Amino acid sequence: MGSGFSGLVADCIGAPTPSNPGLGDIPESCVAVILTHLDPLEICKLARLNRVFREASSADLVWESKLPENYQILMKKLFSECPRNLAKKEIYARLCRPNRFDGGNKEVWMEQGRGQICVSVSWKAMKITGIDDRRYWTHIPSDESRFHQIAFLQQIWWLEVDGRVEFQFPRGTYSLYFRLRLGNPTKSPERRRVHDHKQVHGWNVKPVRFQFATSNNQNALSQCYLSGPGKWVNHHVGDFSVESSIEPTKIKFSMMQIDCTHTKGGLCLDSVLILPKG
Repeated sequence: MGSGFSGLVADCIGAPTPSNPGLGDIPESCVAVILTHLDPLEICKLARLNRVFREASSADLVWESKLPENYQILMKKLFSECPRNLAKKEIYARLCRPNRFDGGNKEVWMEQGRGQICVSVSWKAMKITGIDDRRYWTHIPSDESRFHQIAFLQQIWWLEVDGRVEFQFPRGTYSLYFRLRLGNPTKSPERRRVHDHKQVHGWNVKPVRFQFATSNNQNALSQCYLSGPGKWVNHHVGDFSVESSIEPTKIKFSMMQIDCTHTKGGLCLDSVLILPKG
């Protein structure tokens, strides 16, 4: 509908006459209703046409249709602010930005196109075997992470990663992923990013086990051998559904490789991602 309406607008541009009204003669309320059926990018483009479209594009009616159903709860959780004091367009803009919560080690943002909620949990918010022991782990600054730091596993016999998150997700189906990479990122003399794979070992001996459980009794378990050094991989653990956008969904997740017959190392751990499915 968006492209068809944009074409109609282009055809209508011209000097108005009594028998051929111009775009400026369309009531602002009518324009606002039409804009509710367009995506945000199209709305912003049409706002440049004239004053009527510009003012209609800021109407609460338009932007409330793009917000998640529980946006009032999310605003109070993330900003401790009553949404009644803000225009819906401003609420939309704030939710689209990366917003930290729970001490800054978890982040939520809204997809601009679909208006769906995404959550990322940093490794800093997880309980990890030996994480503070420099014999096993190093903490590396990285512009490839939302949290600007990754954990690099040099070598260990027993690996277990546990975390949890509690959030009021809008109704829908979500997928949970562990974001991992094999290989230590370094910089070449030319300042290009390269990867040292010398420390990568042990991941082809036994599979890594991933799992999660939700507060409404949904569970998922998967396992795989880690491979493909040099690139970030989102390892899909499973999917879960949210039926109430008012009640918080609690999720416990874990990753483990606890076979002590061999060591494993050369692994970068960034975060857990919870994304809308599809």
